[in-house]
Amino acid sequence: MSKFLCDRMLGKLATWLRLFGYDTLYAGDLEVEGDEDFFLINEFRDRILLTRDKELYNRAKGLRPVFLIKSDRLEGQLRELKALGIRFELKMDRCSVCNTPLRKPTREEALEVMKREGIKEDLAEKFDLWYCERCKKLYWMGGHWKNMKRFLNELERDN
Repeated sequence: MSKFLCDRMLGKLATWLRLFGYDTLYAGDLEVEGDEDFFLINEFRDRILLTRDKELYNRAKGLRPVFLIKSDRLEGQLRELKALGIRFELKMDRCSVCNTPLRKPTREEALEVMKREGIKEDLAEKFDLWYCERCKKLYWMGGHWKNMKRFLNELERDN
């Protein structure tokens, strides 16, 4: 499965790639000292660099895997990624915030997050839960999940 590195112009796209289960780093989350373009060209070469910056794309071409995204809208960006074989299939594999692989929470972890976030404890009875160790965040396939699926269905239908 492909791994990605998104430039600062592609934060929403990075989130969606994580929701599809792709290991995706976002430049805005990385601590970069000095020239960010130099960093993006030379680091994490095992990843496909996704960028909207034509100049960065031209400098990176031949030095690392790179793909130029032309659209400034998420829908268009996702359509463009079909050329890379991206599958629009929602998964509970990665934290959409930090990219950490998700796992099932312990009962204590789930209760701690639910208490902190003011979530009713019956959530664990209604849904399967996933947990990000780094963000201390819970995920479940609730209303947001249905909205994301609807968005993807519309995207597929419009093609």
